[in-house]
Amino acid sequence: MRGILFPLVTILLLLLPGSSVPASAAKPQTWSGYISCSTEAKGAPPGDTDAVRKCLDKGGLTVIVLDDTHLVLTIANPNAVKGQEGHRVLITGDVDEKGIHVLSVRII
Repeated sequence: MRGILFPLVTILLLLLPGSSVPASAAKPQTWSGYISCSTEAKGAPPGDTDAVRKCLDKGGLTVIVLDDTHLVLTIANPNAVKGQEGHRVLITGDVDEKGIHVLSVRII
């Protein structure tokens, strides 16, 4: 009986609502877009490095404006993209409640 009960309980626990795959097991995703500032993302043209840096110096959040959808996503670890402000980049990372956690960045 115990040999059957343990696997059944394990399966039931995995199927319960709220159970999920740990974040470390999720596959990183890749996006392309321009590194910008949260307040400049809608108004500044892509590639305006000076405007983006001024905005970030005033306390704006570092974001990426996606190429395909123009969706603005916050970058959770802005030091990972430091020096790439205003550039079109390819970012690989994980998404969590804080935004994109960048694992790698490359200017394209």
